[in-house]
Amino acid sequence: MNSYDVVVVGAGPAGMACATEASRAGLSTLVLDEQPRPGGQIYRDIEVSDPGRRALLGKDYGEGARIAEAFRASKAEYRSGAVVWNIDSEKRIDYSAGGRSHSVQAKSLVVATGAIERPTPMPGWTLPGVTTVGAVQILLKTSGIVFEDLVLVGSGPLLWLAATQMIAAGAPPKAIVETVPRSRYREAARHFAKALRGWRYLAKGFAMMRAVKKAGVPVHSDAADIAIEGEIAVTAVTFTSGGTRQRIETAHVALHQGVVPNQQITRLMNCKHRFDDSQRAFLPVVDESFETSIPGVYVAGDGAGIGGAKSAEMRGRLVAMRIAEKVGNRAGEAAKLRTELAKDAAVRPLLEALYAPAADVLAPADATMVCRCEEITAGQIREAVALGAPGPNQVKSFLRAGMGPCQGRMCGLAVSEIIAAAKGETPSTVDYYRIRPPLKPLLLSELAGLGAEEPREAAE
Repeated sequence: MNSYDVVVVGAGPAGMACATEASRAGLSTLVLDEQPRPGGQIYRDIEVSDPGRRALLGKDYGEGARIAEAFRASKAEYRSGAVVWNIDSEKRIDYSAGGRSHSVQAKSLVVATGAIERPTPMPGWTLPGVTTVGAVQILLKTSGIVFEDLVLVGSGPLLWLAATQMIAAGAPPKAIVETVPRSRYREAARHFAKALRGWRYLAKGFAMMRAVKKAGVPVHSDAADIAIEGEIAVTAVTFTSGGTRQRIETAHVALHQGVVPNQQITRLMNCKHRFDDSQRAFLPVVDESFETSIPGVYVAGDGAGIGGAKSAEMRGRLVAMRIAEKVGNRAGEAAKLRTELAKDAAVRPLLEALYAPAADVLAPADATMVCRCEEITAGQIREAVALGAPGPNQVKSFLRAGMGPCQGRMCGLAVSEIIAAAKGETPSTVDYYRIRPPLKPLLLSELAGLGAEEPREAAE
């Protein structure tokens, strides 16, 4: 089995920056990533996007080219199409690629799997024609495809970014149904002074809102009681805004309630986690160098708490510097980088206060399906709690919630929130699903060659 000083899981901004910095410090480095090309979600397909698409997606997207070029020029090995499905306590990583499974040994493991979109259970969210805003962006970045006759529903900066990108592509959204209550603006205002350190983010946000207004896209504010209608596919979205019940006919709906750390690997490895009230999500407990409670296991990027692409790149570099420092190799200057990281994060308290998830999403109605894989409703989860299930793992035993192909990614946070509310406790108390391998579905045939010696060379 091949061994590396550093194995990075994920080739987004954090993973690429970490690998580049680690290899620069003389550490043998391997990057494993599911996608065919580096970039992650934020910089997806940056290497093959043409100038026109880069211009459409904006200057921030173009920044990914610089990071990808430095990564490609580094000595780090890169294996694309590699699906990590298990990591043991000794940091042996099992992954599937090329039709079979492989194993590598890491002295230091860097989890750079980023963020996933928050589960958004609401009536009708499982209908064909309903997707996430992130999925809309994937189609745009990889294929240049833009949905027509689409309504954006939810809240968060990504909602406005997607709207401006659709406008630039010549297919503006039919409407934006925003779930931010008016009271949130007052709550967020107390963070405004400190957020001015990150004034560029604020300016960018206002610019996106102006672009939406200029394009004439209707924005329905303070929306609640949202339901998606349809028998075999989406036909309309209904909601209450301004005290009036409204209905918009549409063939497509894109949902978004912010992003949350992807905690599957850190949970699998039994790293300590905490519930962050401002992000309304579980975060791995890390030190200032982003090392977890398990020595030698680090989290780079949004997996340690949502910070955005720029912060993710800096966090990745800091992790690599710390690993190099531990083994006595020359590392880069971290102090300046930490100052820049703190400046970049100044806007986060304002954004988290303003774009906290909607109450309807945290406490869906009984009839709303929460676990899509096993078709479990919020009411069934509450019934299981009433019967004595104290937490998500017991609910999983009762109902199979979280046992489908997504392994709880699409329902985990929602289940924790529902159980906590039903028990009058906090998500921190009821905790989260216990994650077991395989992290992703794999074929039995992919296990056949596990343990075979592999040539030590870069693979694409």
